[in-house]
Amino acid sequence: MSAAPKRGPRPLRPFNRPRLYEQLVERLLDHMQVEGLTAGDRLPPERELASQLGVSRASVSQALIALEVQGIIDVRHGDGAVILDVPPQQQVLAALDARRNQLREVIEAREALEVQLAALAAKRRTEEDLAAIDDALDGMALEISRGGRGVTGDGRFHAAVTAAAHSGLLADLMTKISELVRESRIESLSQPGRPEQSLAGHRKVAEAIRSGDAGAAAAAMGEHIAAVSDVALLRKN
Repeated sequence: MSAAPKRGPRPLRPFNRPRLYEQLVERLLDHMQVEGLTAGDRLPPERELASQLGVSRASVSQALIALEVQGIIDVRHGDGAVILDVPPQQQVLAALDARRNQLREVIEAREALEVQLAALAAKRRTEEDLAAIDDALDGMALEISRGGRGVTGDGRFHAAVTAAAHSGLLADLMTKISELVRESRIESLSQPGRPEQSLAGHRKVAEAIRSGDAGAAAAAMGEHIAAVSDVALLRKN
């Protein structure tokens, strides 16, 4: 008896109307499980996913970001989304709800800590501190020019500002929330146009720190954190 023909991957069912990205996450997880995808497999390209699901690429991108932050996929520039893990669907959806509340607290903590750190950095920075800040800015600009999101450079910049404040206790507090900040950084810098906007905000903070203007540095950091805190997870639609 001849072997049954190998079944190709089934196309994803489109939505009848645009839906919230949490529902896209659910659909993508369902697709992984139905197709038997495992670590190392790739999801279809973003454009193909958007076509099959009947939604915008922006909506698909938001869903992929949510999966990336939870360590389910690795979105590589120019290489698509590689699956790292396929956890139970309800576990992922519950984590999304928990992260929404947690993210608000992370933003509040950053506003409290990093605004003060920027002000102290303007008062206490050394030439070595300024060189580290400039190096981080250059690194982020290079990442973005190559099509990346600038996540590494972003992290280096905020670490350099923290170091320039020369406050051991505030630095320790930043270390305690560093992993949560990293997750929010990935989500924020994945928003369209956000890497360039974030870099511009960094440069404004750096300029104020260099000039020794504590008030301007605090204000610039506050504006920057408010701007980059606009992420899909906290939007109603």
